[in-house]
Amino acid sequence: MIKIKTEKEIELLRIAGRITRETLLEVEKYVKPGVTTKQLDKIAHDFILKNDATPSFLHYGGFPGSICASVNEVVVHGFPDDRPLQEGDIVSIDVGACYKGYHGDSARTFPVGKIDGKKQKLIDVTRQSFFEGIKGIKAGNTVGDISSRVQNYVEKFGFGVVRDMVGHGVGRELHEDPAVPNYGYAGLGPKLKPNMVIAIEPMVNMGSYDIKIRGWSVKTSDGLPSAHYENTVLITDNGVEILT
Repeated sequence: MIKIKTEKEIELLRIAGRITRETLLEVEKYVKPGVTTKQLDKIAHDFILKNDATPSFLHYGGFPGSICASVNEVVVHGFPDDRPLQEGDIVSIDVGACYKGYHGDSARTFPVGKIDGKKQKLIDVTRQSFFEGIKGIKAGNTVGDISSRVQNYVEKFGFGVVRDMVGHGVGRELHEDPAVPNYGYAGLGPKLKPNMVIAIEPMVNMGSYDIKIRGWSVKTSDGLPSAHYENTVLITDNGVEILT
């Protein structure tokens, strides 16, 4: 069931979204060769707590970290670990903050030091595909109006849009209805209504969209890099407000 949020809930979601956004900005300062994703995890964890929130991901379904840290061919759900990041890596950081029972959810892919042009293009296209997607948001449109725009933009560059992982509603639960795929057809899917809150999160592979899932681990099937860009957004009477 899709939950339409009250004005009070939206105010709490705005605060959760701000903390989530600021956590990513804090983590970004420390992304460099030699740093471990476990160190980045601690930075995020401590920052969220200092802002009177709790990490949404920690212990969620048994997940061991406050961030998902997915390096190179890891699409999503990477465990923070002790492997130092290397010059030329890319790392996707996905984080959630829960404030007074309401969640924010957001992700970015960062370069580690100097990266090659193909990886930078992948990051740039993935980010822009989110902004192309939200052009399809207005009350009365459908989820498919978002999904189709993301897919059409990404595939112009020869990249693969992940099919098996999707965006979702956000609120008192980290994952709520509706599912928000990054591919599909305009005009299909649930109707968009004012005060719906959803996370739109393109996951884009440099090569094939096929992935391999083993427990928590999600990797590209061909071993090529993947990028991730996500924001929690509020659907308004006139369009969209990005909360993260």
